[in-house]
Amino acid sequence: MSETIEKRLSDLGVTLPVAAAPAANYVPFVQSGNLLFPSGQLPIRDGKLAVTGLLGKDVDVAAGQEAAKLCAINVLAQAKAALGDLEKIRRLVKITVYVASAQTFTEQHLVGNGASDFFVAALGERGKHARVAIGMAALPLNAAVEVEAIIEVE
Repeated sequence: MSETIEKRLSDLGVTLPVAAAPAANYVPFVQSGNLLFPSGQLPIRDGKLAVTGLLGKDVDVAAGQEAAKLCAINVLAQAKAALGDLEKIRRLVKITVYVASAQTFTEQHLVGNGASDFFVAALGERGKHARVAIGMAALPLNAAVEVEAIIEVE
């Protein structure tokens, strides 16, 4: 039997938080057929926004990668809330990493690795995904990073 996602998370020292409630007029996730679409997740830790500002101005790449990892953790928290069991995840199809960026910042792809690396570590082969990393002028609540995902489920 292969290692469970919960075991992988435990080995990584990650405890999923309670899934965040929506901050505006939207739902936390939508399932359509065998696809789960969690709403975009911010770098929230212990109920507070952990990384704010612009990459290349207020935030360095390492902190941006940590922010992306926190977003990815919160994506999995939403998936668990939606599915009840992370083992219902067949595969992570695609993620989009939004990076609040100073005008000259061009390392969004490196920031995105914080989320990508975490998903592969947590989900194994099921975590290998397509990805887009996009620079943004600003994100909600001055978050440095936001991550959304498309997840194939049972």
